[in-house]
Amino acid sequence: MAATLLDGNKIANEIRAEVAAEVRTLSAAGVRPGLAVILVGNNPASEIYVRGKVKSSEEVGIYSERLTPAENITTDELLELVLELNHREEIDGILVQLPLPPQVDSKKILMAVDPAKDVDGFHPVNVGFLSTQRSGLVPCTPAGIIEILKRSGIPIAGQEAVVVGRSDIVGKPVAMLLINGSKKILMAVDPAKDVDGFHPVNVGFLSTQRSGLVPCTPAGIIEILKRSGIPIAGQEAVVVGRSDIVGKPVAMLLINRNATVTVCHSKTRDLPGVCRRADILVAAIGRAGMITRDFVKPGATVIDVGMNKVTDPAEFQRLFAGNAKREETFRLKGSTLGGDVHPEVAEVAGAITPVPGGVGPLTIAMLMSNTVKAAKLRRGSRVPELSRA
Repeated sequence: MAATLLDGNKIANEIRAEVAAEVRTLSAAGVRPGLAVILVGNNPASEIYVRGKVKSSEEVGIYSERLTPAENITTDELLELVLELNHREEIDGILVQLPLPPQVDSKKILMAVDPAKDVDGFHPVNVGFLSTQRSGLVPCTPAGIIEILKRSGIPIAGQEAVVVGRSDIVGKPVAMLLINGSKKILMAVDPAKDVDGFHPVNVGFLSTQRSGLVPCTPAGIIEILKRSGIPIAGQEAVVVGRSDIVGKPVAMLLINRNATVTVCHSKTRDLPGVCRRADILVAAIGRAGMITRDFVKPGATVIDVGMNKVTDPAEFQRLFAGNAKREETFRLKGSTLGGDVHPEVAEVAGAITPVPGGVGPLTIAMLMSNTVKAAKLRRGSRVPELSRA
């Protein structure tokens, strides 16, 4: 049977018509959206892209400006132009066409764009908003991919999606869009003091591999693997759970260290089968003993993030029958702590973290490490020996 053609032109025209209608409504209220496109030098491919973007803007009624600084512009000069556009009220979107000339610090320029005007969606703040599913500007190509799937009636929930590539522009953000559930986080904390690493700014720094504060439990998991001599690069890693606190950031840390990562959740089909592919299996679902030996490939490394209070006698028997020490604790206290991984998995795995005494202590240790890192990032420049540490 021939494949169905997913008509990008048709879907793009639908979206443009919807955008044009919104522009007309805004313009009638005295607000005409404005886009500034910066094209440095005379790159022929970039010129074609920019021409198309400016033309599309005009067709839907958006005010557009094309700025073309010379090829020999410096980083400081381009920063000045970006900051000027940040302050112009009639400019709602700023697009810096890449690549920039080699003498220009591209990351510095992209970081200077006001996140509220970052229509490319590349700023770490917007990457963090995407990861934590808050309202922000999403990178255009990944957003377009999701629109193609949605408007073509292709189901996403419960499907196994493979993204080949891990760029900050397409690979990582499209993976995050496919993974996403819905969570909120505290925005009031200064990102520079966010030692939990949950603020969208720090999540964005993590995704784009910039220096920031990494969530403590995911950072601790990486330390366990590194310091135990367990290779990450080239391994197949499966993360069960997609929380903003553990699942998503540990997946990003593993991707950044060259693992091939699958993120599973409640909609995943054949969860045991997916987990059995893993060289490294991270369980972070909050259900005592859910991961049994049937989920684990012989010799795999299993990281148990769960910390569950077991109080039901039948549940205790399922997990810990025959464990005299556990039985005595349960008899005296009426409860015991158990992970997301059934104790029987230790008979199959090549390496496994216990509960308690595995990931938990690392979370606290990494919190201490983050506090020192925050001090160095915020105040290290005032103390020479700290800045060199």
